[in-house]
Amino acid sequence: MKNIGKYPIEVFCYDYEDNSDSCISARKQQYCKYIKGTCVKPRKSEPQKKVGICTLGATVNKGKEICPVVICPQRFKDDFMFETIREKYLSAWRNVKWIQEVNIGVGGNVDYVAVEVDEHDLVKDFLCVEIQAGGTTGTPYPYVVELLNNGRYSGKKHTFGVNWTNEFSKTMMQQAYKKGKIVESWHRKIVFVLQDLAMFYLKSACDCSLLTDYNPNSPVDFCSFKLGWNNPQKKWALSFNKIQSTTIKGIDLMLGGANVNEYPSEEDFIGNIIRKGIADGVLNRNPFTKQYL
Repeated sequence: MKNIGKYPIEVFCYDYEDNSDSCISARKQQYCKYIKGTCVKPRKSEPQKKVGICTLGATVNKGKEICPVVICPQRFKDDFMFETIREKYLSAWRNVKWIQEVNIGVGGNVDYVAVEVDEHDLVKDFLCVEIQAGGTTGTPYPYVVELLNNGRYSGKKHTFGVNWTNEFSKTMMQQAYKKGKIVESWHRKIVFVLQDLAMFYLKSACDCSLLTDYNPNSPVDFCSFKLGWNNPQKKWALSFNKIQSTTIKGIDLMLGGANVNEYPSEEDFIGNIIRKGIADGVLNRNPFTKQYL
């Protein structure tokens, strides 16, 4: 692993020590290659300026080792992540399309829904996928200013931390409970994509006694990825770690919440998929989808 410190590691998708022309251009344009557009994390005080931090160096659960922690969910929108989900879950599907931000009723929106469609773009099957990254306390942005102005860090220390509790044991677990109960009512599964470090934190901070190795019959999966330094390519890269499963009771032990009477039906959710897919230009409008429009 590359030696790192407590500062931003990837800024606008490039390693902080990268001085290539493509990196310099991305910083100037505030460009994110994972969404193929401008970074979507603005500074609150100056919204025209983007934070641009994908990962930063931090410790986990008061440990001593400094690790690269993903703090932007866009960082997971790597081709490798989508390929891994397809390999692990969708290998029998023939025609796969991805639709973003699909409404799931009282559960809010699902980050991604992978759908298998027929020749008419009718939904044959679907899989819900959520992405969860870390969040910060304080701000590491002064480091970005130094990098943009000088091409390096000055050595001055700026105070910030990773809010493991809020992002994972609270926010993510609430989503896992609410959305997990809905998909369980359909006898289906929802997959949470996150970093292996987050799973390490959860196991140290929560009751994970009902968390098991992958179980196709469990409604909630945690599909974790490692972020490591690829020395030949001189860049940080994701690699698959493992899949772990649990029941709603297992999630309940980690947190809780949601009202069964307010769940949408599976048919209603498929309608949401179709409407959002057509609106996004991913699915085609045709006579077979008229009932959903």
